[in-house]
Amino acid sequence: MTPRILFVHNGRERFVLDDLALLSQEHTVTDWHQPGRRFHLGRLMRLVPSHDLVFCWFASWHALAPVLLAKALGRPSVVVVGGYDTANLPDAGYGAQRGGLPRWVARTVIRQATRLIVNSQAAGQEAIANAGADPAKIHVIYHGVHPMPMGPAQRESIALTVGNVWEENLLRKGLLPFVQAAVHLPQVRFVLVGRWCDGSIHRLQRMATPNVTFTGFVSDKELADWYARASVYVQASLHEGFGLSVAEAMTAGCIPVVSRAGALPEVVGKVGGYVDSLQPSRFARSVAEALPAACPERRRLCRERILRCFPMDRRREQLMELVRLVVR
Repeated sequence: MTPRILFVHNGRERFVLDDLALLSQEHTVTDWHQPGRRFHLGRLMRLVPSHDLVFCWFASWHALAPVLLAKALGRPSVVVVGGYDTANLPDAGYGAQRGGLPRWVARTVIRQATRLIVNSQAAGQEAIANAGADPAKIHVIYHGVHPMPMGPAQRESIALTVGNVWEENLLRKGLLPFVQAAVHLPQVRFVLVGRWCDGSIHRLQRMATPNVTFTGFVSDKELADWYARASVYVQASLHEGFGLSVAEAMTAGCIPVVSRAGALPEVVGKVGGYVDSLQPSRFARSVAEALPAACPERRRLCRERILRCFPMDRRREQLMELVRLVVR
């Protein structure tokens, strides 16, 4: 009999929808989207016992009741962790593990889940160190990456970064140092692609030099065009459970320039450059050093690394294997 999966999530990000689609290829999947804390307890109490597995993206409020119900009813649960739920970054105002009720919720979900999926080795280490996750429960299953169209051999002098603009992301995603570094490279166009979510965009705009462009939200087609035009892709994050935008940019031939936070070294390996300081002049120097390396051969190596290391088929196979293990 085909296993029935209750798929629980609080947002329709691309990587969440990817897993929904992958699991639906071989299983009967019920999509349970719960964006807030409130949930329909009666419906949930009917759904959990009628499914063979509860699969949750992130250990937060939306996963608490489904995982506890699964535990009480003898149903297995799998939770993907490694974002806000396991992070502890007080300086950036980010992470459930800073304390309080969010910490309790995340730890309860992580403790009660049958198995945990992390998208990188770094995310697994963080889950153990910050959230007390049982190492025996953890399965490292890297994201699968949809390859972008390879851009032309000759690129524009563009340094690109992608991230929604809101207060929390200014440091967590490295948006603030990215904009500050632009003053030291006036001949390079710095482009920040991402939705404007609060008033922090005005702070960035006030400090930006004329060579900085803020696009706001763009379509997938427009984003692919930016990937194809840029010479380098910059991700100076303080926390990354994987770094999907970095990987996508690399498939388009961008040379990555990243911090050493979280999983970014696992994604970039030796084909990119690293930012060892967020001090603007030193940050700019790391970007400048990557520009001459943006040759066709280096671009090909970046693309090949992602296609080789993070294919979607591999994630699908590993998800299916885990489902078979826990349902059995």
